[in-house]
Amino acid sequence: MPTAQPSHDPSVAINVEGLGVQYSLKFTRKTTLRRSLTRNEKNVENGSDSKFWALHEVSFEVVHGESLAVIGPNGAGKSTLLQVLAGIITPTEGEIDIRGKVSSLLTLGAGFDQELSGRDNILLAGAFLGMSGREMAERMDGIIDFTDIGPFIDAPIRTYSSGMRARLGFSIATAVDPDLLLLDEVLATGDQVFRAKSQARVMDLVRAAKGIVLVTHDMNWVTEFCNRAMLLEAGRIVAEGDPAEIVELHRQHSADERANKAAEAARHLASAKMP
Repeated sequence: MPTAQPSHDPSVAINVEGLGVQYSLKFTRKTTLRRSLTRNEKNVENGSDSKFWALHEVSFEVVHGESLAVIGPNGAGKSTLLQVLAGIITPTEGEIDIRGKVSSLLTLGAGFDQELSGRDNILLAGAFLGMSGREMAERMDGIIDFTDIGPFIDAPIRTYSSGMRARLGFSIATAVDPDLLLLDEVLATGDQVFRAKSQARVMDLVRAAKGIVLVTHDMNWVTEFCNRAMLLEAGRIVAEGDPAEIVELHRQHSADERANKAAEAARHLASAKMP
């Protein structure tokens, strides 16, 4: 992964400069004809017939003790950004400097062994994060208590619901004392009690000067628990700053987009009815 020039500011946890992720539109097993044609139509208009930028010219910093919410419409590049920060995707261009131990549900969820129990997967995840069996054993009871999934902790992961997996992943990711925590919609799962516990734990990490990057569609979480927000649209940063202001801008853009689509649909309907 390209590495940015280290910042001399010790408060900086993440420094991203000119980040770009480009995908080929050539057929793969995961590419449907309809998706490819749709993307090709859009990219031909932009002067490209084979590639598109999921992220382009993205630059930002996250300081220790900051909780950054990344918001935007579907397809804006939010999850791609987290995957780059987690080391899952190698960027096409740009530089990244990350300081400290990163914990992410993206990598933990992918690393779960479906045949092993939740308890065994806790130890496996600890090894994945570079922690010894003894360290994870010391954290085991606290992780299990936090998940609140009862006897399922000794059942194979393949029997878990998506919410139960999210609980386990979140409990592990936040129990290993990370310097940086990456979250993707995890707080949208579970009941209100677990969501409240999750929010409290994230705030504890922020108070302990940990850096948090959160992708979410929950605007209440953004305004109540994050101290900065960033709006992504079509792979680019549109605005960043005060959470309430960025949320309002996102809502305005979303309303404008819905109005434009409604007007376009009305024009098509009127055109179809003309003799």
